[in-house]
Amino acid sequence: MITAEEAASAPGAPGRAEPAWPWKGAPVHALVQRIHQLQAERAQAFRRLEEAHRQYVRSGPHYDFPRYRGSVHKVTQAFAAASREVLALEAELAGPRAQPLLAGHVRALQQLEQTRLATVALLQLMGAPELRGQEDASQMHQLKMNSHPLL
Repeated sequence: MITAEEAASAPGAPGRAEPAWPWKGAPVHALVQRIHQLQAERAQAFRRLEEAHRQYVRSGPHYDFPRYRGSVHKVTQAFAAASREVLALEAELAGPRAQPLLAGHVRALQQLEQTRLATVALLQLMGAPELRGQEDASQMHQLKMNSHPLL
């Protein structure tokens, strides 16, 4: 038998208060600092993705694709978590904090990160041992330029 207190604290129970968002009421500079931290986390995730690809390519001739796929999955989860929080911070800046210019910069940053991730993924695919030698050199150079952060 469960107690009334346990029932009230169960997930989805009526009357249960949602946990407070940690940035509610925080000063704008704290939000900006958190965005900076999230960018550092994304940079680290990009490094892990690049290292996983290097290990995959070096694992030939019997390529260890399951290990690479697992690494990509973990990095993808990290990117998704960072993106969700950046979007929430952007919404906080755009709405309750009335900082539309700053929110717009955060939105642009988010879009650049999405483009960068898609470009890096495409570069890794093009650099896959199965496809090597089939890419156009000028296209590969352009993709590499697009994958570097904020050049």
